[in-house]
Amino acid sequence: MKKQQLDHILRSAGRITGEKQFVIIGSQALHAQYPDLPDLICASSEADLIASGNADRTEWLNVIGVDSPFHETFGYYADPVDERTAILPKGWKERLIELPAGDTGGVRGLCLDPHDLAIAKYVARREKDDVFNGALAKRGIVKRETLLALLAKTSVENSVRERIRADIERDFK
Repeated sequence: MKKQQLDHILRSAGRITGEKQFVIIGSQALHAQYPDLPDLICASSEADLIASGNADRTEWLNVIGVDSPFHETFGYYADPVDERTAILPKGWKERLIELPAGDTGGVRGLCLDPHDLAIAKYVARREKDDVFNGALAKRGIVKRETLLALLAKTSVENSVRERIRADIERDFK
């Protein structure tokens, strides 16, 4: 997904819900700091959004969600999620990064810091998450030391923490 497509989703989400701010928690959050990343990293066709002001309105985004006329027309869509969707390190909200200005109709996007995003992906550990995190490490978008520090602030079982630590080490070899 390109930054302009994310802007379109935010603009549409604002019109549907009346909300003026959304938290972006998936891979599209990288657009806050890297609006011109190659499609390989931001290949996903969905934008994971949480309505900041009124989380109950997040579900309204199904109107522009998967298999909706919006999705069929444009090839991308909003994925309404909530704060339980991803396991994130403590303090993630304080590290949110504002999406650069664009054609959002005045709707703000607050994006996960790339390190917080990577930790969530390490926890989820789907095949696509392994590829994603490997690409972040290879391109220098995330730092090993920061990931390890945030891992210590993430509420997961010790066995999961050790697995993630090993995955981080693998990605930085």
